[in-house]
Amino acid sequence: KNISVTVSDSDKNNKIIYEDFGEMLFTHKGVSGPGILSATGTCSDSLVGSTLYVDLKPALNAEQLDARLVRELENGRSKQMKNLIGALVPASLGPVILQVSGIHPDTKAAELTREMRASLLKALKGFPLTITGMGGYNEAVVTKGGVRVEEINPSTMESRYVKGLRFAGEVLDCDALTGGFNLQIAWSTGYVAGEEVLK
Repeated sequence: KNISVTVSDSDKNNKIIYEDFGEMLFTHKGVSGPGILSATGTCSDSLVGSTLYVDLKPALNAEQLDARLVRELENGRSKQMKNLIGALVPASLGPVILQVSGIHPDTKAAELTREMRASLLKALKGFPLTITGMGGYNEAVVTKGGVRVEEINPSTMESRYVKGLRFAGEVLDCDALTGGFNLQIAWSTGYVAGEEVLK
């Protein structure tokens, strides 16, 4: 919860093509969650090959997070990093953060050098993931594209070209950010179309 994601394009210029704040879920073969679903709907054509950076502590800037790291390390000087990292991230993510940081899990907090701490800070503020592909149709949650809204009478959901033919929901070219908006489109357009059919 409460993470920020940034996607940089696959070119060498690292242009930001998407940013969001919210929740993200690590799955058995990738990532998901509201921010990720919105990214796929917004810029799916340019995601593969791009890098997704996850800021696991977006509420703290780099200086504030470094100060917190110093406190955690000072308070747990005799602890191994594999036991201390759980104070900063979910337990299952801890070993991966240490690996990305280049810190051996058995390293004691008191042994962490300034460079190691900087590497840990970098991993926490910009955990990198390379986007290698999408889940595909069978895992899709929302659709994109469809019948152009200009071709439909919004008062009746009837086609402007074929009398009596009505459209509703995701068959329409209406994309919405995750959070129930696509469901609302489906219910509202379905209601209007249904009421018109009953007349």
